[in-house]
Amino acid sequence: MTARLLGVLILCGLLAPGCGRSESDGPACVRIGQGIWEVELATDPKARHRGLAGRKELPTGTGMFFVFPDEQVRGFHMLDCHVPLDIAFISSNLIVVEMRTMRVEADPSDPKAAYSSRYPIKYALEVPAGELARDGVAIGDRVELLGTTRSAAKGAR
Repeated sequence: MTARLLGVLILCGLLAPGCGRSESDGPACVRIGQGIWEVELATDPKARHRGLAGRKELPTGTGMFFVFPDEQVRGFHMLDCHVPLDIAFISSNLIVVEMRTMRVEADPSDPKAAYSSRYPIKYALEVPAGELARDGVAIGDRVELLGTTRSAAKGAR
């Protein structure tokens, strides 16, 4: 177990024993394989559009979990994002179907690149670039929603 994973598990354990054993307990966390991230939730159109815009940094072990009301091909961009990100595209049955690394644009206020899923997705996880590979996340991995992430995944609009 990596030191970072152990640290996040301990943090989740301190904030809510078991990192949210019931649907409403504990911080919002997402686990994929050896990786676990404490996440902000983007469950409505405004939060999903804003995403991680304006951030000058994104600490290791953190990210944003996007929840959509239905499953379809989705597109993301790096509007006003100042840190490179990994994105895991996740199906409605909580399987990683695709991953990409999104680079900081030359002009973050006018992004040129679009990062679209090739398959229909209901969820997406954005984390600091390099973390998915470092934690061995692979296409086909099962995603575990912990803490308040579970109930948020049921209520997207």
